[in-house]
Amino acid sequence: MTAAASPVPALDRIRVGSAPDSWGVWFPDDEQQVPWQRFLDEVAEAGYSWIELGPYGYLPTDPARLTEETTRRGLTVSAGTVFTSLHRGPDVWDATWAHVSQVAELTQAMNAKHLVVIPSFWRDDKTAEIIEPAELTAEQWRHLSTGMERLGREVRERYGLEIVVHPHADTHIDTEENVARFLDATDSGLVNLCLDTGHYAYCGGDSVKLIETYGERIGYLHLKQVDPEILADVVKNGVPFGPAVQRGVMCEPPNGVPALGPVLTAAQKLDVDLFAIVEQDMYPCPPDQPFPIAERTRRFLRSCGA
Repeated sequence: MTAAASPVPALDRIRVGSAPDSWGVWFPDDEQQVPWQRFLDEVAEAGYSWIELGPYGYLPTDPARLTEETTRRGLTVSAGTVFTSLHRGPDVWDATWAHVSQVAELTQAMNAKHLVVIPSFWRDDKTAEIIEPAELTAEQWRHLSTGMERLGREVRERYGLEIVVHPHADTHIDTEENVARFLDATDSGLVNLCLDTGHYAYCGGDSVKLIETYGERIGYLHLKQVDPEILADVVKNGVPFGPAVQRGVMCEPPNGVPALGPVLTAAQKLDVDLFAIVEQDMYPCPPDQPFPIAERTRRFLRSCGA
C-alpha cells in the first residue's frame, strides 16, 4: 500500500495572470501580432483573470472602452508598463515623464496599483544593433538610481501607483551583480523590483536566492522560463535577445529553468500579496500558437498551488 501524495500547499498570496507578451505582442501595432480582441478573448478562456496592459496603445487607451472590454470577459488589469532611459541623466526627464504619465493615467483609471518599469535596451529591440555601451559609468549609475527614485516618488504622489523595476536581458539592470547594485543604491520606500524569473535566469541569476536575500524589495513577479540548451548557445555566441527569442530561448513551463514551484513557494513565504504574471516571450509567433500554451501553463501553475 502506497502513501497518499501530500497535497500541494495553497499559494494564497499569489495572484496569477498573463500579458500580451505571452501572445507574441511586443509593440503597440505590428502586422505579426494578434488583434487585441483575440488576446482578450483567449487570455480569459485560458483561465486567467488578471492581465497587464502591454505596450501602450495595443489595448484600447480609452478607460471606459477598456473597462467595458475587460469586465465582460472577467478580466482585471494588474499593471501598466513603461520604458525608461534614466541613466542618461536629467535631460531625458521631460520625455520620460510624458510617456510615463500617459501610461500611469490609464493604469490608475483601470484601478491597478503597479507600474512595471523596464530600463532601455543597449541594443535596438528590432534590429539588435548595439546603440550604446553595455556597461554604465559611475555617473550613469547615479543618474539611474536617482532618476528611478524620482520616478517612484512622482508616480506615487500623482497617480497612487508603485513602480516595480524589471531587470531585463540586454539592459543595464540584468545580472545578479547589477541587480544588487541597483537595489543597494535605491530607497526601498520608493523603488522595488519586478522579478522576471526568465530574464534573471537568462542573465545568470538565481530567483529563489534573490527572493530570500532581497525579499522586502520584491513587489511583483513575472513568471517565465529559459531553455538551458538554447541559452548556452546564445551566451556562447553573444546572440542578441530578440534573435534569441526567435530561437525559442524562452520556453513553455515546466520545460525550462528556473523551476517555478520553488520560486512561488519562496514568494509565498514573504507573506505579502504578489502578482505573478506569466510572460513567455515569443515575438513573432504564429497566431494559433499562444492559446494552447497559455492553457497548459495555467494548469501547470494550478498544480503548483497557484
